[in-house]
Amino acid sequence: MTIPRIGLIGLGVISRFYLAALEREACARLVAVCDPDEDRLATAPPQVPRYRDHRELLRAADLDAVVVNVPNDLHYPVCREALEAGRAVCVEKPLATKPLDAHHLVRLAQHSGAVLFTSFHRRYNREVNALRDRIASASPITSLTVHYEETIEEHAGRDRWYLDPERCGGGCVADNGPNAFDLVRLFLGDVQVTEAVVHRDAHGVDRQAQVLLDAPSGAAARVALDWSRPGERKTVEVRLADGTVDRADMLAGHPEFKGSLWHEYVGVLRDFTDILSGRRPNDPGGLATLELVAATYARERAGRPRPRQEAPQT
Repeated sequence: MTIPRIGLIGLGVISRFYLAALEREACARLVAVCDPDEDRLATAPPQVPRYRDHRELLRAADLDAVVVNVPNDLHYPVCREALEAGRAVCVEKPLATKPLDAHHLVRLAQHSGAVLFTSFHRRYNREVNALRDRIASASPITSLTVHYEETIEEHAGRDRWYLDPERCGGGCVADNGPNAFDLVRLFLGDVQVTEAVVHRDAHGVDRQAQVLLDAPSGAAARVALDWSRPGERKTVEVRLADGTVDRADMLAGHPEFKGSLWHEYVGVLRDFTDILSGRRPNDPGGLATLELVAATYARERAGRPRPRQEAPQT
């Protein structure tokens, strides 16, 4: 396959990491960018054609694939239209805000034969993969803990839609949850939610959550999510059957804010282009993590006290 021609749809807070990876790597070529905001379009590489509407990009640009980097509520319609246009898709997590929409995207991709790839950048983190290498031949994992904690206002930048539950799909569970759940699946395979405690602010946005999960192997996992933590903590800790405890700090060696994302998005781009070329199979993790998000919210609802019923007046 020739070098794939890629269009970037959405120039929000994460786009600079995609743009840097596309500039650095020879495995793909950026041929178009799209954003409705003129100020953001002005930040794109000057030689690349620019579009205000993704439909126009899909009609007019000569490309093989798109990277979808738009607010969460737009993932489904933009990915759907790209797949219907016969383009391969790399979409930022979450795949969609509703499992029903995600299932539809998977069916569309299967029907058209187009690649549908969800970007989980933390699986390419050097510290995470060094931890995986260290325990590859060790005794089995008995428990795993993922901390994914930050102050969301610092990370969102101009993208204030993060704090709108309708646009985000929820709060920390909907947006940071997929990355954390993907890490759990990376180490343990398929898992299921067993317990969830979710704390919401006065506006109904989930700002903290503790989620417990079980794997068929008998291993247990805990995911701690926080959108209000001063500073930032992104770690994975494993406990092995022989009592060994090992840990990966995803931010280690990266003092720059979001500094680890520079190499992680290179990994995303390489994986996507390897799938496009047939060098590796696609991992359909986007649907699995979205179902874990839905299961977490379902557990939260099941655990809420029911409204008190007033006794009928006699």
